[in-house]
Amino acid sequence: MTADGLTQARNKMTEAGVAPTAIDVFSRFYELLESGETGAVPESDVAPLRDVPELSTLEVDEQAGREALAATAVIKLNGGLGTSMGMDRAKSLLRVRDDHTFLDVIAQQVLAARAATGARLPLVLMNSFRTQQDTLAALERYPELPVDDLPLDFLQNREPKLRTEDLTPVEWPADPSLEWCPPGHGDLYAALYASGILRRLLDAGFRYASVSNSDNLGAAPDARIAGWFAASGAPFASEVARRTPADRKGGHLVVRRSDGRIILRETAQTLPEDAEAAADIETHPFFNTNNLWLDLRALAAELDRTGGVLDLPLIRNDKTVDPSDPSSTPVVQIESAMGAAIEVFDGAAVLEVDRSRFLPVKTTNDLLVLRSDVYRSTEEHRLVATVDAPLVDLDPKHYKTITAFDSRVPSTPSLAEAQALTVRGDWTFGRGVVVVGRAELADQGSGAQVPDGATVTSAGLG
Repeated sequence: MTADGLTQARNKMTEAGVAPTAIDVFSRFYELLESGETGAVPESDVAPLRDVPELSTLEVDEQAGREALAATAVIKLNGGLGTSMGMDRAKSLLRVRDDHTFLDVIAQQVLAARAATGARLPLVLMNSFRTQQDTLAALERYPELPVDDLPLDFLQNREPKLRTEDLTPVEWPADPSLEWCPPGHGDLYAALYASGILRRLLDAGFRYASVSNSDNLGAAPDARIAGWFAASGAPFASEVARRTPADRKGGHLVVRRSDGRIILRETAQTLPEDAEAAADIETHPFFNTNNLWLDLRALAAELDRTGGVLDLPLIRNDKTVDPSDPSSTPVVQIESAMGAAIEVFDGAAVLEVDRSRFLPVKTTNDLLVLRSDVYRSTEEHRLVATVDAPLVDLDPKHYKTITAFDSRVPSTPSLAEAQALTVRGDWTFGRGVVVVGRAELADQGSGAQVPDGATVTSAGLG
């Protein structure tokens, strides 16, 4: 390592106009990284999380819920580009239900909650430089969305990727934009603070914030949860859900033995020798939905105390500078998780919710299910499952990107009677297709067609 790696990185961020607070956050993580910190959370250091209150069993006064929601702002993380599905613009602009995008549904959910409760309920997006313009243009179709003089968005920060060899900022003249990366969604707190949005929300009379990912349409505004959170007096809360075999990987909540605090352990923080224990859904039953509730006063007080630098755990992410080229320069990306802030606040709480609050779309497999008749939309634009969602596994050679997927599935098949759908090979679906049971389509060796009105079963085409 070179002695001036951090100095080089700080200078690069300053020249690029990165906020001083974000540079200070990066510097703290850099020093942890340089000291050999990996952010790993050994299984021997934690105990399972138990005795979590369930939303379904809570009694929340309806008026108290309305009052709490009236003091709540909705914050959506909207910096993702959907690159895993071949997109190069905001993932939230992807069509998800009929002709509506994620962003359309989010706006409709907020407006419906306002109409039902009388809450002002501002919507504020954390955008990246690459999602801001298209996103704000799309929201122009909802002129009633802005609240007072509050902006509709603020920008997340960026930081340099570091050469694995010496932790200096990487140079990549072929595409200088690849020299930069987002700091993970833990950047939410520094970005709220440095942008002034946190202070503006407080000055406008908002006490709480509901935070979630823009690709999770299950996280609609909810007066009952707002009422529970306000009554709890907690400075921070995380919605958790029961893990299923499909959730064996991913972030989950555990209890740190040394101080009894609830902490978030992400996959990248799990040691290889602990992978089996961490994946045991009986031992560690709760996963992190990334739906968070913040007491904005408590958050502001902590950020004022620390100069905007929360004591979040480091996540080291080893990549190549060009993600599409495994032979390009190895780099380290310094990241943090916003859910990890649960360990920062005394009295932080968790609440068990059902799967209806967690409907993320990470792949075209997820998208197919969400577009299908497995879900219906309520008058409040919430998505409600009509049956248990089937497990969909589309051949990644032919369906991974949204362009390839849409060309092969121009009309969404019915999945209401399906338990699973496995597709291998290059199949194009016609209109009115029905999938039943544990259905499979085998590779035909070349392009094949599922005819209009066909039924797909375990035996293939019916």
